[in-house]
Amino acid sequence: MHPSPIEILASVLFALAVLHTFCVKRFAHWAHLRPKGSVSEQLLHFLAETEVVFGLWAAVLVVGVGAVKGSFHASIEYIGTLNFTEPKFVFVIMVVAATRPVVKLAEAFISTAARFLPLKEGLSFYLAALMLGPLLGSFITEPAAMTLLALVLKRRYFDNGISKKLAYATIGLLFVNVSIGGTLTHFAAPPVLMVSTKWGWSTLYMLEHFGWRSAAACAVSTLLFAFYFRKELSALSPERDESAGIPVWLTASHVATLALVVLFAHESDMFFGVFVLFLGLVTATQTHQDPLKLREGLMVGFFLAGLVTLGSLQQYWLEPLIKSLGGGSLYFGATALTAITDNAALTYLGSTVEGITPELKYALVAGAVTGGGLTVIANAPNPAGAGILQSAKVFADEGISPLGLFLGALIPTAVAIAFFWFIP
Repeated sequence: MHPSPIEILASVLFALAVLHTFCVKRFAHWAHLRPKGSVSEQLLHFLAETEVVFGLWAAVLVVGVGAVKGSFHASIEYIGTLNFTEPKFVFVIMVVAATRPVVKLAEAFISTAARFLPLKEGLSFYLAALMLGPLLGSFITEPAAMTLLALVLKRRYFDNGISKKLAYATIGLLFVNVSIGGTLTHFAAPPVLMVSTKWGWSTLYMLEHFGWRSAAACAVSTLLFAFYFRKELSALSPERDESAGIPVWLTASHVATLALVVLFAHESDMFFGVFVLFLGLVTATQTHQDPLKLREGLMVGFFLAGLVTLGSLQQYWLEPLIKSLGGGSLYFGATALTAITDNAALTYLGSTVEGITPELKYALVAGAVTGGGLTVIANAPNPAGAGILQSAKVFADEGISPLGLFLGALIPTAVAIAFFWFIP
């Protein structure tokens, strides 16, 4: 079956969007060369915003659909066929998880675990944060875990004078560990969520086939990086949060909000209702709050909405490709494809293939989560982490380099491959 003109257009624009993500650092460099305040400088800064990329090219697609069909109403109809629940959910969960009460609770949990390690604080906290923190994603969802960890790591490490080598290694480790760390349950990782109901995967199944592998891979990768950078990490004196204590009832209400948003993750009207009530609570308790990450959340939501808009028309080449692969080729193919498209989209397409064997189901999902840290677009929570960390001092010059992220994620990805594929 030949692709339609709209599908071809969507694929071309998708490829341009992927290329654009690898050029954001160059756009930022060009912006610094332009006269400050000029239109060209502002335009280049706009093009250098990673979160803008897919939304920008998706807007071109929407216009293109109307042009090809000869009616802008066709564009409206196309948008109406798409499901934007996940971008809305990520926006809400990111804003709630980034509030001071939730962040301080997560930091207290990590600090408590770090005290059991007979090491310098900079090293022990790093180990606890990147070994245990990603596993929280299996319970509070991966976007929430990513947001919490990015905020804590930014203040304690990325804004504290670390080298760029350690910074890129850490962001690569963070992205990979969060991608695999959400697989202890069947409801928290987007690529698992897409298939768990149809394939009958329970939390018990996830623990047996994925959970122990992800926990072990997170531990091994973090230990490797901590050992390599032990001198730099041990020399750090991470900045502490000196803000006033948070009332227990307020922390409990924020945790309850998180739980309700996760509970209604598939019902956008419900979790937005909870979110509006939450905004009222935050307004009434300003003395215990930091400014809400609304801009960051909206930007990430826009990025994911653009990914949904462009990605929905890639099925004509993705589905035959998945069907043609088997066993190891499907696993490694999914790992590679995840780097250029959201891993949840891959597993969703796999769930539409009838008659797929249990071995191929495992290979598809395992490959999708394994490659989820290689690029910003590989896993839905990654834009949330990148949006928070790109404003760190270490990235102040030109933002996060896609190549630097890719290289930083290679070793943790290799460790994940070892546990998910080569260990029986």
